[in-house]
Amino acid sequence: MSLLTLPLEPYQLALLEEQRRAVLATLAADGRARLVPITYAYDPDTGLLYSALDDKRKSVDDPRELARVRDIAVRPRVSVLVDRWSEDWSRLAWLRLDGEATLLEPADHAEEHAWALHLLRGRYPQYASHSLAQRPVVRVEITGVAGWSA
Repeated sequence: MSLLTLPLEPYQLALLEEQRRAVLATLAADGRARLVPITYAYDPDTGLLYSALDDKRKSVDDPRELARVRDIAVRPRVSVLVDRWSEDWSRLAWLRLDGEATLLEPADHAEEHAWALHLLRGRYPQYASHSLAQRPVVRVEITGVAGWSA
């Protein structure tokens, strides 16, 4: 897994580490942006971002039938927005990671899938009780970065 990683500014890395959720943007078939809050883990060594398709209640039983997954299968270009809001505007910051998303199936990519789950469980103790080993993970290869910090 040696990918060309884009250099992130120190504030961008800090923002990725400190924030607990992001918003994934995919493009629906009718051209509308589809936005969904996600949990995520970023691997600075590879420049990859992972998001679990966990077993919290969803609109469909099979995570492969989720609208965001269907969008990714047809139009893999995505954006992930991480932001920090504060009434103290001197603390505002945002980071947009543009990239190519794929679905990481456990049977096809066992080693990377296990690594992604390790990273996600390290960030979110709630995942200790989730059955993630047989569920796919969204993998985003970062191709562009934009951000701002007060």
